[in-house]
Amino acid sequence: MAEIVKSDAGGSKPKKKAAPKKKIPMTGNKYLDYKGKKLVRVGNEIRYGNAEDPYIVCFRLEDNEELGDLTVSKRVIIELKTNEGKASRLMRQAERDGLYRAFDIGMFWLDQALEAAKNM
Repeated sequence: MAEIVKSDAGGSKPKKKAAPKKKIPMTGNKYLDYKGKKLVRVGNEIRYGNAEDPYIVCFRLEDNEELGDLTVSKRVIIELKTNEGKASRLMRQAERDGLYRAFDIGMFWLDQALEAAKNM
C-alpha cells in the first residue's frame, strides 16, 4: 500500500511503507537451538547437545585466522563426551579443517551415540 506524500515542488511521490521485520521465534532460553539440541559457545569451545542426554559433542576451535572483520577457525578438534559434568569421559576424538567438516562428523557421532544409548 503506497502513501501519497507532497513534495516541495508541488508534485506527489508514492512512499512505500517499510515491511515489518520478521521476528525470530524465542525458544524461552538464551541458547541457540539447532535441530532440537542446544548450541552454546564458551570461549574457544562450542558445545552441542541437550543437558538431559547422556552424550554431548565439544568443538575446540584452534588456529584462528582473521578474514576481514571475521575470525575463522582453520583447525577444529571434535570430542564426543559423556554428559556427566566434571566427571565426563572422552569417548571419541578427531581433528578436521574448518567448522563445517567438524560439525558434520560431530553431529553424526552424537546421533549415533544417542541412538545406541536409547536401544540399551
